[in-house]
Amino acid sequence: MRFKNKVAIVSGAASGMGLLTAQKLTEEGAKVILTDINIDMLSAEAENIRKNGGEALVVQVDVRKYEQIKHAADTAVEKYGAIDILLNFAGGAEGRVLNCSAPFHEMPVEVIDWGLDVNLKGAVYFCRAVLGTMIKQKRGVIINLGSVTGMEGGGFGAVNYSAAKSGIIGLTKSMALCGAPYNVRACCVSPGPVLTRPGMANMKTRLGRAAEPQEVVDLILYLCSDKAAFITGSNYVIDGGRSCGGME
Repeated sequence: MRFKNKVAIVSGAASGMGLLTAQKLTEEGAKVILTDINIDMLSAEAENIRKNGGEALVVQVDVRKYEQIKHAADTAVEKYGAIDILLNFAGGAEGRVLNCSAPFHEMPVEVIDWGLDVNLKGAVYFCRAVLGTMIKQKRGVIINLGSVTGMEGGGFGAVNYSAAKSGIIGLTKSMALCGAPYNVRACCVSPGPVLTRPGMANMKTRLGRAAEPQEVVDLILYLCSDKAAFITGSNYVIDGGRSCGGME
């Protein structure tokens, strides 16, 4: 029970690694505020967590809207009196999510805006909303989800996504600097391909496979735990060797 009575906010919690992390946190005693734009899926998954003995609240959040993010942070403090962990999972490659296959120089500006807003600004907004509480209570952990694409760059269809995920690394270092005097840590986890959807299986890695979601979540949970108390400001790459280079 590494996270007994810890209070965690998870963005992008209706599916994928955000949901899996929320489930594992509650299994180990955390009280979790699940946030996502998809309120129906979010509510159903929260109910499943409660049926399994976990404690979960639901707050609908569009990460492009700061007032909704602040409402989630305020809800955590009003209900539980603290915010111990923030996990920024919300995001996605804008071309895939918005069904736009145009190369970057032909991509509609509104698609570019969506990608920057969801993949970078949403995490910035969430950090802004929780940092004051963490500083006041003199403890906290922020985990930002990056991507190997933020390190190796992206082709015509992933310029925006790569730029946003590179920004996540800078955000993490900045939060680590801001939080260090107050025992607030920040780390970035940058996965390669993860089997949260079938298409990921086709992305090459040196180990010849994509990661299982649990493999990434195990790393995230370690970084959230007290065993990682001396770790802050770092970007943890979990990509099966993809970023070593030389992949065709």
